Amino acid sequence: QVQLVESGGGLVQAGESLRLSCKTSGHTFSDYGMGWFRQAPGKEREIVATISRSGSTLYAPSVKGRFIISRTNADNTVYLQMNSLRPEDTAVYYCAKAVGPLYYRSASSYDYWGQGAQVTVSS
Repeated sequence: QVQLVESGGGLVQAGESLRLSCKTSGHTFSDYGMGWFRQAPGKEREIVATISRSGSTLYAPSVKGRFIISRTNADNTVYLQMNSLRPEDTAVYYCAKAVGPLYYRSASSYDYWGQGAQVTVSS
């Protein structure tokens, strides 16, 4: 079955960096787009970044220029490099597998999800 396992979350101070990883298995990774979402307490889940099978990317305006999504098809892994972190970036971050090869903004376009990784940014 399809599995996604995130790692790399933690507690950092504002201005610092973190890299999240999402190792996948159970599907042909290179055929599908992937996405990173986040959910802060009391808020809805929102798209952070998404990448197509060919490497095209899309970012939420709040993270554009600070975060970088990438993928390594040989390792079935998608990454989220988060730089210049802010307290408002504090959330549980989820990686997700898309239903097709493109990048997608909506959570409804993703069919498998990881368990989530907590990212906490202190001021």
